[in-house]
Amino acid sequence: MSALRRLVPSMNALLAFESAARCGSFARAAAELSVTPPAVSRMIARLEDHLGVRLIQRMPTGNTLTESGAILFEGIEKSFRGVEAALREIERRRSDDRSVTLSVSTAFTTHWLMPRFSRFQADLPEIDLRFQLLPGPLGGPVDDVDLGMRFDAFGRDHEVRLLAPEVLLPICTPAYRERLRNGRIPPESEAVINLSSAQPDWSNLVDFNGAFETGHSLAFSDYTIVVQAALLGQGVALGWLSVVAHWLCVGSLVPASTKLRVTGRPCQLVRSRTRPLRPAVAAVRDWIAEEVRREISAIDRTYPELELVATMNDLSGRAGATRS
Repeated sequence: MSALRRLVPSMNALLAFESAARCGSFARAAAELSVTPPAVSRMIARLEDHLGVRLIQRMPTGNTLTESGAILFEGIEKSFRGVEAALREIERRRSDDRSVTLSVSTAFTTHWLMPRFSRFQADLPEIDLRFQLLPGPLGGPVDDVDLGMRFDAFGRDHEVRLLAPEVLLPICTPAYRERLRNGRIPPESEAVINLSSAQPDWSNLVDFNGAFETGHSLAFSDYTIVVQAALLGQGVALGWLSVVAHWLCVGSLVPASTKLRVTGRPCQLVRSRTRPLRPAVAAVRDWIAEEVRREISAIDRTYPELELVATMNDLSGRAGATRS
């Protein structure tokens, strides 16, 4: 760089020359650089005097590069492309520092995260979220993402933040539950909204005491649609608390009975230790964990008959336990 400073009178002269050579005229270069055309001409003339060669041939029909000018322009163009690439890389890294990639289900994103996204933006305005959306059961590696919601067991090469034990309960709209209780839904019209790929099997999780034996079933392969059908009052659905907690908190969905199950599987946020724990990742992880803690407490206060917190505390270490 010290040699370059001796070879050129100023960096502004190089900028003026590059712009004039690329734009084809002093006037267009001046507009690009926010200076006057005479100023561009003077800077280039100073550069030519310093180098002792003519760089631009001034012609009535326009300016053209001399052989020396073409050599210099090619060198400057390559250098500027390198500078631009470096600046874009810096911008990309700065952007990555504030972005967090989540591997979560479409149902969780639709029914848990999106309803509270404005609160996320208010609490963590500097963080951008990116998503690896899983339409089916949660599973798979988390090596290519910052955080993944998983129910599987992971070894010491992963860091795990437990959110809550997996809790399942029957859910429906308040109006549908009221019609059921008052006998205003004929048995043949009662409906169970089923997840066709549910694991464990739906029928073994919730006992409706035969209430739906004469009704009908809606089966969907995407849990996002299962919850949406319940929100539209189409029947009673199996509710994964990790997905439907928001709708229970705001009252759009209610427990269809006091039966629930803690399966023993942990709902957790997992990250690979091969990826650095950036402050943005830790902030998102802690924010989700705090939201889950708060909403479970809120649901427990709203529906004390579920004994949700007590049941979770009592059964979290006992896989597959069921309370009626």
